[in-house]
Amino acid sequence: MVTIKDVAKATGVSPSTVSRVIADNPRISPDTKKKVRKAMKDLGYHTNISARNLVVKSTKAIGVIMPSSADKALQNPFFPEILRGIGSVTHRMKYSVTLSSGQTEEEIYEEVQRMVFGSYVDGVILLYSRLNDRVTNFLIERGFPFVIVGKPYENVNGITHVDNDNFTAGKEITEHLIDQGHEKIAFIGGSKDLFVTIDREAGYEAALQEAGHEVSDSYKIHTEFLKSGGREAVENLMSLKTPPTGIVVSDDLMSVGVLSMLEESGVKVPRDVSLVSFNNVYLSEIILPALTTVDIQIHELGAQSAKALIEKTVNKTEPVKRISIPYEIVYRDSVSRLP
Repeated sequence: MVTIKDVAKATGVSPSTVSRVIADNPRISPDTKKKVRKAMKDLGYHTNISARNLVVKSTKAIGVIMPSSADKALQNPFFPEILRGIGSVTHRMKYSVTLSSGQTEEEIYEEVQRMVFGSYVDGVILLYSRLNDRVTNFLIERGFPFVIVGKPYENVNGITHVDNDNFTAGKEITEHLIDQGHEKIAFIGGSKDLFVTIDREAGYEAALQEAGHEVSDSYKIHTEFLKSGGREAVENLMSLKTPPTGIVVSDDLMSVGVLSMLEESGVKVPRDVSLVSFNNVYLSEIILPALTTVDIQIHELGAQSAKALIEKTVNKTEPVKRISIPYEIVYRDSVSRLP
């Protein structure tokens, strides 16, 4: 096994200098760092992370917590993309990522407890924000560093979070349908206790009210953020006495289910029903018709959440941040103008 002493001998510097290069000490010259790092690579030396972490009291790892069981969540392209964003930062900063794999809320809660009490990670990113969440409350009580992707619930201040303006995005995408002559507009959203759904739905309602159109409960459906959820929602909507001519869907994957169900029912998009969505995952561009959707910059949400968390773990006095990632509506083929 190659040791620090072997690297020191090969480069003609002291073992303490090699240690300082490993720690990226700014006092060591770039030339020396380059020479030592080359020798480490040539000799096949690897830093003993565990030993180093005992000294600096850091795991150089962060936990990432999914909103539901990982196998179910990862069916939605949103999550691999946000993990790619997180990974782009952790890779550069030489951090590792521990992903929650619990199947139920209880299992996820126990997993977070193990991460915190076992000192497996320096901090945690929550990839969701929901009302009365046990995990969030536990992290607050423990004073453990964490960042939320989404908007924290209103009565809690002092939580660093990374989010889009989902209310305005919901309003703007609904206004696009209204501008195209639609009045009977439905909303299909995920769980009612997720803030992302609450905000997008509130924006949808505000757009209808401002235009003087009715907000009907029969036009609002909440289901899982999965393809199967979208299918069930469509059956309910299209069986109404006055079916909608436009639908706002709060997630692209759900829109795929909506599209296939409409197709099966003989309803054509956008000829018979116009459809708009959120997230701009790669699926939204390749399905037919391609979806008009809100690009929320998923990769950037992940990258900024990882950056903010690592800053918090390195500097305990890091101020609370509210990071807003801009969104953009991508206009494609799923909307038609009413005659």
